[in-house]
Amino acid sequence: MKARWAAQVTGAALVAVCAAVTPATNPAANADSCPDVEVVFARGSGEPPGVGGVGRAFVDAVRSQAGRRTVGVYAVDYAASSNFSDRPEIARTVAAGVRDEADHLTWMVRYCPDTKMVLGGYSQGAALTGMLTSTPLPARVADHVAAVVFFGKPSGELLPRYSVTRIIIGKRYAFKTLDLCAPGDAVCEGILDGPRAAHRLYPVNGMVARGAVYAVSKL
Repeated sequence: MKARWAAQVTGAALVAVCAAVTPATNPAANADSCPDVEVVFARGSGEPPGVGGVGRAFVDAVRSQAGRRTVGVYAVDYAASSNFSDRPEIARTVAAGVRDEADHLTWMVRYCPDTKMVLGGYSQGAALTGMLTSTPLPARVADHVAAVVFFGKPSGELLPRYSVTRIIIGKRYAFKTLDLCAPGDAVCEGILDGPRAAHRLYPVNGMVARGAVYAVSKL
């Protein structure tokens, strides 16, 4: 993801997005179909629909360490736009992702109350999930989130250059959040127009495994 992913997404706009989250109307899930653990993951810019490469590696790593616990997965439904020249488009897609993730978490709390959730995100997806934690979601939602893991989250030093609110992890999530930044990753280190090679190495640099160990330890 290029450093220019950032759009003019303000804190007030995100609060408005989450205030607009509608109650879940889906039919109740059968309790037997609810997993013990669910990984909710937001992919990075330009990746095809799904959890993306980092997300797949992370889910696999969590499953390999979860023992007898069943592990489900939910891919945040958003465009993950890489059209960085169109800031309004990026703002819309990020806001849509925040809303989708908030809706899904609310649904899970209602219909799968015994499922422990792990939130994760890579690059733009990490920023999206970070913004979600800073919004006023009900306390009962935070109580069902066991861990939050970020890979290559855009830096606080970088975002203000694009009139984007710094990501402040909400107090209900901060103590169970792991923010992983690979050495030399210009996106999370805040190096404008820096090299991108390290930003693509999370599945193979050991950090996915580290994130999974952390997440499982919080279950």
